[in-house]
This record gives sequence, C-alpha cells and structure tokens, in this order.
Amino acid sequence: MFERLLQLIKIARKLGSSGALETINEVYKIPFILKIFFDFINFGSKKKIYEINKTSGQKLCDAFEQMGTTFIKLGQFLATRPDIIGSDVAGDLEKLQDKLPPFNIESAKEILKKEVGINNFNNIIEFSDPIAAASIAQVHFAKVNFDGEIKKVAIKILRPDIEKIFNKELDALMLLAYILEKTISKSKRLKLIEVVHLLREITNIEMDLRFEAAAANELYENTVNDKGFKVPKIYWPYTSKRILTLDKVEGVSIRELDLMKKAGINLKNLSKNLIQHFLRQAVRDGFFHGDMHQGNLFVDNSGNIVPVDFGIMGRLDKNNRGYLAEILYGFIQRDYYKVAEVHFKAGLVPNTASKDEFAQALRSVGEPIFGQSIKDISGGNLLAQLFEITEKFNMATQTQLLLLQKTMVVVEGVARKLDPETNIWNVSKPVLEDWIKDYKNPKKTITSAIKTSQEIINRIPDFPNFIDKANYALQLIAEGKLNLVSSNDASLDLEKMKIKTFQNNMIISVLGIVIVMLLVF
Repeated sequence: MFERLLQLIKIARKLGSSGALETINEVYKIPFILKIFFDFINFGSKKKIYEINKTSGQKLCDAFEQMGTTFIKLGQFLATRPDIIGSDVAGDLEKLQDKLPPFNIESAKEILKKEVGINNFNNIIEFSDPIAAASIAQVHFAKVNFDGEIKKVAIKILRPDIEKIFNKELDALMLLAYILEKTISKSKRLKLIEVVHLLREITNIEMDLRFEAAAANELYENTVNDKGFKVPKIYWPYTSKRILTLDKVEGVSIRELDLMKKAGINLKNLSKNLIQHFLRQAVRDGFFHGDMHQGNLFVDNSGNIVPVDFGIMGRLDKNNRGYLAEILYGFIQRDYYKVAEVHFKAGLVPNTASKDEFAQALRSVGEPIFGQSIKDISGGNLLAQLFEITEKFNMATQTQLLLLQKTMVVVEGVARKLDPETNIWNVSKPVLEDWIKDYKNPKKTITSAIKTSQEIINRIPDFPNFIDKANYALQLIAEGKLNLVSSNDASLDLEKMKIKTFQNNMIISVLGIVIVMLLVF
C-alpha cells in the first residue's frame, strides 16, 4: 500500500520537475487545491525551464521524454487519441523521441543466453554493441548459425526488469487518475482511469516480443509475393518473450535521399510503390503496418522497401475494407451520392438521416480538396475530415479506422519527401479498382456462400445441443447468475476495486495515526 503511495509521490515530483504540470495547466486548468498539493510535493526540486516559443504539445513532449519509459509510452498512446487531448497536442506528441541510454552488453548477453538456451546462444557470433536503444528495448547486430548457414540478424532485447518498473509506475498513475476523477468532475470526460488501463494492456502486449514477431511473420506471409516490398524474416529459435531476432536490413534509411540517388534508385517509383504497398496491406489483407514513419522504413540494395518495428499494427475486417475502398474510390470519382449510399448500406449512418443531406456534407469535404494543387491533396486528411462529418450524423468511428487514417497521413508525407509531385489519387486508383473488382467478383461471392452453407450443414447435428446450452444460458441470465461483462471490462473493474481497497486502507491508516496522536498527546 505505502509502496504505491511512495511511487505516486515520485511520479508527482517527476511531473513537477519536468515542467509537465505547467504544460498540462495550459491545456486543462488544474484546480487550486491540486496545485498546492503538487507544489508541496515538489518543494525544493528544480523545475525545467522551457523555450518560450514552444507550443503546449511540444513542451509536454519534452517533459515526457525527460520522465522516461512510462511517460514516453503514455505520450505515444495519447498521440493516437486526439479525441482525448485535442488534435494539436496529439500532433506534437507524434514527434516524441523514444530514445534512452543503452544498458550494458554483458546484461544483454545474459538475458539472451537465458531466453534462447545455451546451445542457441553458442550459435550466435559477432554480437555487436547496441545500435539503437529505446524505452522498452535495444537492438544489437549479430550473426547466427541457422540450419548450417550463417545469417546476418538484428536482435531486439527487452530492458532488464522493464515490466516491473513499468507496472509500478502505472499503479501510481492509476491512483493519480482515480484521485483526479474523484476530485475534479470535469476530468471524468477524459476517462483517465480507462486511458491508464488501456495503456497497461497495450504496453504489456508490446513487452512480449512474441506478439511483435507474430505480426512481422503475418505481414511477411501476406506480402511475400509483392514486388518492391520485403519484410525481414523471423528466426523463431532465437525469439522469445524477451528476445526478437530477424533479418538484418542491408540498405539505407528512406530519409537518406542523396544516398538513394547515388545508388541509382528511382525516387518517383519508390514514392508510388510506398503508397500502393500500404493500400494493398489495408484493403487487400486487412492487416497493415501502423507506424510507417521514416525511421521505420529502409531501402535495401535491390531497391525494395523494408519496414522494421512491428509493435503497432492495424487490422480491418472485410466490411471495413470494403467501406474504405469504396469511399476512397467514390471520392476519386467525385461521386458523393455513391459514397453516401456505401455508408447507409454498411449501416454506418442511421437510416433516420437524410441520404441527400449526407451526400451534400460529403461534397463539402471533397470539393475543397479537389480544388487544391496535386501536391496538397491527401487521402489521410480527407478521411480525417470525413470522420468529423460522420460524427455529426451519429456514426461511431472505429479505432482501427483512426489508426489507418493517421498512418495514411504519415505514409503520404514520406512519399512526398521522395517525390513532392506525387499524385496520391492517381497512384491509389489502380489498387482500389483491383480490390473492388475482386471484392464484387460473383464467383467469389458464390464460393463464399457455398463455403458458409457447408459449414452450417456440418453443424446441424450439434444444433439441438446448442439450443439446450442457449436456453440454459438464458435461464442463468434471467436469474441473475450470469454476468455478461467482457474480459476487458472485468479487468478494468478489478483495477478500480484495487484502487478502492487502497483508498479504504489509507483512510483507516490515517484514522489510526490520528487516534494514536490523541492518546499520546
């Protein structure tokens, strides 16, 4: 109990000394009583002084970087949630640098030996010093003996005790979120407890490198036949919860324009390929790299685009893929009524809304964009404006569509640095056309229907048993013996219960101290 309280005080001092509190106060006015509390906690600590010309988001970005792992991850998460902190602050947090000093090579080797076993460890040669170090892990180059062949690899290793450190700080943040929601009524709309809870779930998955390996492997299998795009291969015997081993990228960063020109790489084609490969991942596969900034993209010696860092991935179901492809293609054709029909057909907009009015609203988004010069037209910005419009018609936007929109903006930005005159729409059109044709292919529809029918037929013998179970479940619900709560909701409720218990224990402790003081004095 007191350990969590002590951690909270440490967090409060970090917030104060980094200057984050002043920045937060610029965005959301902190109540006077809380200001006094933080001033008391931070008595004697030196506060960071910021450059005057920096925005609130930039100051917060600097503060999070200074505060280390947990707050870097918090900043990265908040960057994906403009609905909570506003688009301006979210945009600044996207620039947050996830860099920390590396831990020593001896510790890295010990972790590696423990995770992959002594036999596999002995097959690792030329293990380098860290070549990159972030808040959660660092990367080394090496060579491994894999099935009798020497392979050049990159090995990602989690920081020692990072899970323990992260979860301790999150416990304190959860307590702080609880206090804020209980004392400041305005903070409830920010859903601080849910934000911290979701951050814990996301980052704990990120700290299991097997999940990242699986994501890289899925993307590899989806794109293995795509010319001009190459995902590094995963080496599973050298991969575990704390270790990720994959092919070393032999090439240059996509930001090194001069080096690529010297190597004879056509930047115009590279720009085109980048956009088309991203769209194929989204609409064809429904599984896309969600963090395709310049630092995560390389070009190998053969001119292939090579992505790295598979910690953030997006997934779209078939309906969302159809929705995405058809609305983008509809905008390309400037057929706003068709785009409106797609929304209504998919059930994305309530039937009570006017289709004509919705088409008019879509026109208000599309026409100004098409009035711009080619180099200013952005599919990502179009989607952002579209989501704003659809909110007014009570359409609930899915999180993955927001991730896709943000990634699209990033991809388009990288593409335009390669070729400033890239026509996003002309480049996108053939990919969207091909997928829509495939999506509406009658043969595929019939095949899918036959497959579904066969599955139903195969399950007919189990149908009576299924009905019995369903009836029993309904009876339990009616009697109040079965609680229909998702696992995510259940874990969030558990977090809240822990905080409540902590609160009660603190009250008892304070009362105990008061009673003792009265008896003594």
